[in-house]
Amino acid sequence: MNEFSHKGKSKKEFVKYIFNDISSTYDFLNHFLSLGIDVLWRRKFIKSLNFSDGDKVLDVATGTGDVAFAIRRKYNTDIIGLDLSVNMLEIAKKKLKKFKIDDIDFIEGDAENLPFDDNTFDKIVISYGLRNLGDCQKGIEEFHRVLKPGGKLGILEFLQPQSTIIAKIFKFYFNKILPRVASLFSNSKAYRYLPESVENFMSLNELKVLLKEVSFNNISSKNMSFGITTIINANK
Repeated sequence: MNEFSHKGKSKKEFVKYIFNDISSTYDFLNHFLSLGIDVLWRRKFIKSLNFSDGDKVLDVATGTGDVAFAIRRKYNTDIIGLDLSVNMLEIAKKKLKKFKIDDIDFIEGDAENLPFDDNTFDKIVISYGLRNLGDCQKGIEEFHRVLKPGGKLGILEFLQPQSTIIAKIFKFYFNKILPRVASLFSNSKAYRYLPESVENFMSLNELKVLLKEVSFNNISSKNMSFGITTIINANK
């Protein structure tokens, strides 16, 4: 039985609440609980998108901006980071000063109702945020709308691993170890929500079908760390 809601407005409000709640420990716990491998995952994700200088980029569910900063350090792009959580965005804005970067815009916004014109961006990225949307299809439709023709969507997400052995280890760590360790640093429900959200999210094949239905093409995927996390790329 699920402890949390996994669709609709109630999910969106809950996700907004928990990310506001864990904002102060978010970066530390990300690195600590993934044993630092999250940095490698993001690096491979960014490489898969073939950025060019001058690209106009939208980082959806930017959080504290790690992906946006990693892109900007390597490429002279025009980046906007969008998130529902104002507390996460405040930390991202503090990082602008820390890293001496002044040309990333961090704005509050809803992935399911993007505040941009059609055909605005060359690239859209979303890292570990797709399964947090209240309506995943609506979000993907919005990504398609604001991408330029020929633009590229990049998704980095936790999906259920295909290997039975790895799936069992992954499930044990996510359900038993991770929430207990996280509870030492945070009282939030976020780290109980995380494993449940992965279990309730669509499979890789279902996600590919949805992308195709929304008229994305050239859809490809790459599993990392035995399929614990997956890169999905698609073109408009």
